[in-house]
Amino acid sequence: MRIHTVKKGIIADINMIPLIDVSLILLIIFMVITPFLVQSQIQVNLPKASEAAKGGDENVITIQLAADGTVTVEGKIVKPGRLERELALRLSKSYKKTVLVQADKTVSIDRVVTALDAAKKLGASKVGIGVSPLDK
Repeated sequence: MRIHTVKKGIIADINMIPLIDVSLILLIIFMVITPFLVQSQIQVNLPKASEAAKGGDENVITIQLAADGTVTVEGKIVKPGRLERELALRLSKSYKKTVLVQADKTVSIDRVVTALDAAKKLGASKVGIGVSPLDK
């Protein structure tokens, strides 16, 4: 009588170690890259005001006008001629149609008015100008 002690067959277990290794490496890569992405945004030197609203609303579409002529909508750089098209896309997806224009204090008022006019023309219910609070 023969006794078989070794089972020969297909191994049906999934090896989780490589999956965990790849997941942790991706997590580390994203943790290292994130500060560089935040620093790559344009810097806007906002004008000062005595009464500045505190906090931010997630439903506000932000347009930034930099001193060098760069225009961004929600952090995405757009060409000045394509501002209306980008705003139309954002406003159609927005629950509250609120637009905030943050312009550098050296930007001409003509560019600010153009951005505000485009927002109103596309159906923004509220428009505003971003400022930073005065240091007291």
